[in-house]
Formats: sequence, structure tokens, C-alpha cells
Amino acid sequence: MPFATNGPVKLHWESVGQGPAVLLIPGQGMTADGWWPTIPILARSFRVITFDNRDTGRSSRLAWPYSVTQMAGDAVAVLDAAGEQRAHVYGISLGSCVAQELALRHPDRVQALVLGASTGGGFATWLPTESARSFFARVGAMGPEEAEWAAVAYTHGEKTRRLHADRIVANVDRRVSSPVAPLTYLHQMAAAGTHNAYERLSRIAAPTLVVHGEQDVVVPPVNALVLAEKIPGAQLRLWPEAGHMYIIDEPRADEEIARFLLHDSALWPATEAAVVGQRPSASSASISRVLATSRRS
Repeated sequence: MPFATNGPVKLHWESVGQGPAVLLIPGQGMTADGWWPTIPILARSFRVITFDNRDTGRSSRLAWPYSVTQMAGDAVAVLDAAGEQRAHVYGISLGSCVAQELALRHPDRVQALVLGASTGGGFATWLPTESARSFFARVGAMGPEEAEWAAVAYTHGEKTRRLHADRIVANVDRRVSSPVAPLTYLHQMAAAGTHNAYERLSRIAAPTLVVHGEQDVVVPPVNALVLAEKIPGAQLRLWPEAGHMYIIDEPRADEEIARFLLHDSALWPATEAAVVGQRPSASSASISRVLATSRRS
């Protein structure tokens, strides 16, 4: 069982597949196992490196708060332990905030960047809906399984809740198997709440794809528009029927992310140009819907 170290923090990590490296940074309340829909897709073409954030899974538990910047240092330690000088970096939710700091503080380590269900933080952040804020204020007092099931209404799109309960059950089962302690929940909430990269986003040099579900009430999708505007050359992909956990709601999302990363891989075969030449983009209709929703919020 491999571990990386960042000062006193031990970080469990794993890798699967061969090819250019992709580092996956999990979101709040999520361990490496939470990437179960994503790993098989990316592992077809990449070496996929996953790890448990500090305070979660098989990594060290901490009694004191920490920042997104410190978590970015953890990610660097994992890359070092995996023997990768440079990798694609894909973060979701809190993990996407960590990915931003990694790209800003260690640009030489990031080949391409994927920011899923993300926000740049700071004064330009669009906050969760009122009902979502109320829920997340209560969820820390719930038991692990109760909390996961109660979160479904806030983390998944309406179509998934109505037609794809099997995906939700599979995801809840995995999350309940590695529950997050109440103190960890508070630590991660504080780290996410104090993240602020907004004024520095224009310094991100890596090719960037911003991915978001249009039905996300946890991190409203207008945050994706802000990121795509501030990060030079960033591409934007909005999924109309997906919520915060778009990797569960929209299986095509990770297929498209794989094509984006292949396009920006040094080892990308020229013969695949016709296959992966389609670049992700958000339609004007998607952007209009997001803007209309933000005005109603």
C-alpha cells in the first residue's frame, strides 16, 4: 500500500493504467474510491493516479484545520512518490480548488488542467442555493449513510434521480464504505470556504477545461462561466442534465475529458487526430440558461 509524505501527513495513493499521467484530486467527503466511474475510462489511455486527501480514507487524520494551499502541497507529494515530474491534473469540487493552487504554485508540474464543479473563490463566488446551504449546515450532525442519502437531492440532476437510481446506489455504497468524520467535514468546509484564487486565475498557463453540470445547486454553474472567462484560453463544457456529481449523472463527461487530455498529451498519436479533434465547448443555449438561472437566484 504506497504512501506519499508531506511533512507529518501521510497520503495513500494508487495508480492504474499506462501512458501519460493523470492525477485525480477528489472533492469534499470523497476518497480515491469516489472516482470509480472515471478511472476505467481514463485508464484506457493514461496512467491514472488517485489518492485520499488528508483527513480521509487511508491518509492521515488531522486535529487541526488546513488550507487548499496545503492540500496542493499534498498533491505535489503524491506526484513525487509516483515518480511523475509532470501530469495532467483533474480535480472535482474541493479537489478542483486544490488543482487551481497546484497549477498556480507549481506550473511546471501541470500539463493540462480539468476543473470540475469548480469555483475560483473570492468575492466573485456564486454561493449554493439557500436550500443547499441549509442542508450543508445540518449534514455534519447526520450519520454517514443518512447524510449520503439526504445529499442525493442536492448532488444529482433530476434525470438521474428519476431514471438512474442504480448509479446513485452504487455511488452511495462506495461513499458509505469510507465515511468522513464530522471533524474532517468541518476541516474541508473551512478549506473550501477560504479558497480564493480569483485574482490569480489569469496566471494559469496550462490548457484548461472547465466542466460543470447545469443543475448544480452546490456550486452554481455560473461559477464555471467566471472561471472560463478568467483563465486564458480555457474551454467550457456544460452538461444540461447533470448536477454537482456530473461524473455520476453524465457518463459522457469523462469520455470527453479523456479526449481533451489526449489532445494535450505529449504522447498523443497523430493518427488519432480525426478521433479526438473535436474540442469541448459550451453551446450558447447552455450559457444562456446558466445566466438566466443566476439572475433568478
